[in-house]
Amino acid sequence: MAQHQTVLVLDYGSQFTQLIARRVRELNVYCEIVRFDHGAQAVRERQPAAIILSGGPASVTAADAPDLDPAILEAGVPILGICYGLQVLTRTLGGTVAPSALREYGKAYLKIEDDGDLLGHLDEARVQVWMSHGDHVAAPAPGFKVLARSEDGVVAAVADRARRFYGVQFHPEVAHTPRGTRMLRNFLFEIAGFTGDWTPASFVDEAVERIRAQVGDARVVCGLSGGVDSAVAAALIHKAIGDRMTCVFVDNGLLRAGEAEQVVEVFGERFHWDLRHVDASERFLSELDGVSDPETKRKIIGRVFVEVFEEVAATIPDATFLAQGTLYPDVIESESVRGPAAVIKSHHNVGGLPEKMNLKVVEPLRELFKDEVRVAGLELGLPEAIVWRQPFPGPGLAIRVIGELSAERLQVLRNADLIVREEMRTAGLERAIWQGFAVLLPVRSVGVMGDDRTYEDVLAIRCVASLDGMTADWYPMPHEVLGRMSTRIINEVAGVNRVVYDISSKPPATIEWE
Repeated sequence: MAQHQTVLVLDYGSQFTQLIARRVRELNVYCEIVRFDHGAQAVRERQPAAIILSGGPASVTAADAPDLDPAILEAGVPILGICYGLQVLTRTLGGTVAPSALREYGKAYLKIEDDGDLLGHLDEARVQVWMSHGDHVAAPAPGFKVLARSEDGVVAAVADRARRFYGVQFHPEVAHTPRGTRMLRNFLFEIAGFTGDWTPASFVDEAVERIRAQVGDARVVCGLSGGVDSAVAAALIHKAIGDRMTCVFVDNGLLRAGEAEQVVEVFGERFHWDLRHVDASERFLSELDGVSDPETKRKIIGRVFVEVFEEVAATIPDATFLAQGTLYPDVIESESVRGPAAVIKSHHNVGGLPEKMNLKVVEPLRELFKDEVRVAGLELGLPEAIVWRQPFPGPGLAIRVIGELSAERLQVLRNADLIVREEMRTAGLERAIWQGFAVLLPVRSVGVMGDDRTYEDVLAIRCVASLDGMTADWYPMPHEVLGRMSTRIINEVAGVNRVVYDISSKPPATIEWE
């Protein structure tokens, strides 16, 4: 199996750490993230060809600041420190870091003193970067040369070319540093000597090889929702073992209009996979009838899903493996250096299956980010309608009907949501919008329709732009598109007489309302 040149990112807790890995992978270089305290021996065992030290929220001058194991610096590979990574590299090697009299946050410009290697090929007189720091490098470590300063005179980039150690005070991985990708390319290709051997095609071939080695002659059961993650995982497994994969599609009655039919048509009728379609909608809706608390909804849906899946799996006696669409952010989230996060809500992806099923787990996507999953899906020949399907929560429409749940309210929402999606598609906005959907509120309002007074439901439209769902901005929907959505919903969906648009970003709001 191919061994890719690898960049190892030591995570010091930056909100941009995942973005570093994404930018590196966009340059066709394989990248992994580990905690900053992963250990020098463990780092060496991974055989990285370069190391990046991420930013972080701590002050390197604090007594309990995350440190850098000096033994890692003896690995003999190029190292790039970013923001906090620069400061901890400087301090570890004998330089001085001090609190800044003038802190720099946001847009800044470089005064380049040496445009070789790291800062080469930028082709701009003023190079814009994104700063976010309260400390600064007061004196670079011995052997380091200053490559650039900010216009305020703060050290912005340094290099020890003999040891191939570099550091920048700004964030090259963010969009607000327009030439940041060029800088990362300089580090990876010109300084570290990478060749760029990480591609979607190579991933697919190697994933198939790994699945065959892990599964052997056994049968795999795969939960298929119709979303991109489960679909790509299933496609990889089918490519590897063919008909020894059985997909289970549990229709919980909480899907959007046409989705159940799409799953059956694509994977059962067009691809001819072994697909078990279980219509459990009445069972789910019976358990959810009258339930209004969002956490109770999630727990009921998760429990019933497990029960139904267990019952189906029991009819596949030779199943040995359970396929899961775990992605790389799910893997590294469990190793976050930021400590336990507050519980905002139960996870959207219901269906943590019990150990008593005695199935071994196969996770073919655990190396990928969401955008890479989509590229792999296209490489595997999946339809674009599946590959580019917007993220959809495991509890489905149950958490978009705010308050008490009923089959009638679900149908009102399903009809309105279909109109929202149709108008997004007509306007060519499906890919510009990360998620666009309707929410049925537990609010009624007075209206006039014809000559009659009405007192009916209020419906909200929620559309956001995002890269990964961690943060999101409300989408500035063209007024004419919003107008068509509102007019059609009020005219075509019985029971709704008022439509509103949600203009809240995440944070402070979440993407879903429940």
